[in-house]
Amino acid sequence: MEKRSSFNWPYFLMGVLFVLVSLFAFQDVTGSLVAIVYLFAILAIIKGVFELFFRRKLHEFTNQKSTLLIVLGILDLIIGIFLFFNVEIGLLTLPFIFAIWFIVDSVINLAEADIFKSASKGYYWFVVILNIIGIILGVMLFFNPIVSAFTLAFLVGFYLMMIGISLIAFAF
Repeated sequence: MEKRSSFNWPYFLMGVLFVLVSLFAFQDVTGSLVAIVYLFAILAIIKGVFELFFRRKLHEFTNQKSTLLIVLGILDLIIGIFLFFNVEIGLLTLPFIFAIWFIVDSVINLAEADIFKSASKGYYWFVVILNIIGIILGVMLFFNPIVSAFTLAFLVGFYLMMIGISLIAFAF
């Protein structure tokens, strides 16, 4: 794999967006749950499109195809559309939706982590650790939905902050 030497604006901008949304999630939980549903719906749609685009770029640079990225991109699009048009149901099912999303997203990213080994071992380990944390958060959300509803803003904020930092780091 050829080493990149230029700054990657799309990764940087996505990373900044994830960090900004994470900061919003750390604010007042009761006042922001509806806004979080809408924001995550939009982020899920953007993330799904971004993953489908990334799959194409991945093939150009590494000559490897990733069916898992297609599945993840489509899953993110479906979750985003569902949350956007079903806010009330989204509020009730938010802990479960995000738990499943965190777990599936993290498992797929772990399965794809080997792609980054040749580019940077440090980034590879960062991706592995980040996604293990994502699985742990997803399991916590799934098995404690009542408690998770009260702590969702923090858990989601932390996870999105980690994704944002990862994307910003990859941009350089």
